[in-house]
Amino acid sequence: MCGEERARFEKGVSTPEGHAFGVWFFMGHPLDEENMRIALALAQQGHPSPNPMVGAVVVKDGKIVGRGFHQAAGGPHAEVLALEEAGELAKGATLYVTLEPCAHYGRTPPCTEAIISAGIHRVVAPMEDPDPRVRGRGFTRLREAGIQVEVGLLAEEAEQLNAAYLKHRRTGLPLVIVKWAMSLDGKIATPTGESKWITGEEARELVHQMRSRCDAIAVGINTVLRDDPLLTARIPGGRDPLRVVVDSRLRIPLEAQVITVPSKAATVVATTSQAPMEKIHKLESRGVEVWVLDGPEGKVDLHRLLEELGRREILSVLVEGGGTLIAGFVEAGLVDRVAAFVAPLIIGGNGPSPVQGVGVASLAEALHLTKVSIRQVGRDVLIEGVLRRA
Repeated sequence: MCGEERARFEKGVSTPEGHAFGVWFFMGHPLDEENMRIALALAQQGHPSPNPMVGAVVVKDGKIVGRGFHQAAGGPHAEVLALEEAGELAKGATLYVTLEPCAHYGRTPPCTEAIISAGIHRVVAPMEDPDPRVRGRGFTRLREAGIQVEVGLLAEEAEQLNAAYLKHRRTGLPLVIVKWAMSLDGKIATPTGESKWITGEEARELVHQMRSRCDAIAVGINTVLRDDPLLTARIPGGRDPLRVVVDSRLRIPLEAQVITVPSKAATVVATTSQAPMEKIHKLESRGVEVWVLDGPEGKVDLHRLLEELGRREILSVLVEGGGTLIAGFVEAGLVDRVAAFVAPLIIGGNGPSPVQGVGVASLAEALHLTKVSIRQVGRDVLIEGVLRRA
């Protein structure tokens, strides 16, 4: 590193080379990574959608004197809570925050002004906020106030934490996670259609946690007709996601539980112009939102569905099946992540598989997962990963 580059980085000036200088700089501060990991862990405690998950810690003389995380949209941001806990000890301290502090007035005042007023000397953050209202303005404001700003520490972990928020801000679309439960031989039901329960109790509880953390859950009409699911998060303190049923011909029964069982979450049925107008009116009279989204071959346009959900500030969608709907998302290139539960049992026969559709002609065309993780959940195994597109 030449002298000019070193001087620019030590002053916290961004460089075209990205995080390379950040790696060099942070090697000299062994506690930085530890403190940032604490901030990342704090961030995961909040449910602030459509805002990002953010955690913050204030450190003075090597000790944490303030902690905070963004609990819910409209509430105080992580930085403000951490500064309030630190009080006068914030003067001359370092603030570790998992995303660029905001510099605009939204539901709450700008965090940059609170940081400046508190007398913070140094701010460490993993990444910029891609929201057009922020996007570097927060860091610029802090630097103009004489605060040392360093960006890049644990950037990959921060991206992973807010994958849904970041995708939505960059593309306008929600993050799509497809989830299924299958037997060891790849079946999601028996040849007669029985599917309750392939996985054990622990796996089902984890699915409810996943539902609670996602903004929407989507299923196909065949799943509704076969299982009559509630599509709710049945855990203490759980939050029901928006319930979405993809139903091209509007075959959903008016007595389906997703319509009749009370929930704070709304129910949306995505259909096409094939749907009988009388049925649309009946559903709407029961409080169901009906979206007509015509796509190719008389099917619901899944990309338009995601656009509508994105406009509604839905950051993440959990697609739970069945095999036809999952195949539709996969074939359209709309899937970001996969969560596959594998149960230690064999069904045999010609039961349905988790991803149907046309499939690929050769293994060379098969889709692959990256960043794969495998863990045991009770008697079952959960395989998760990011779907790599061609």
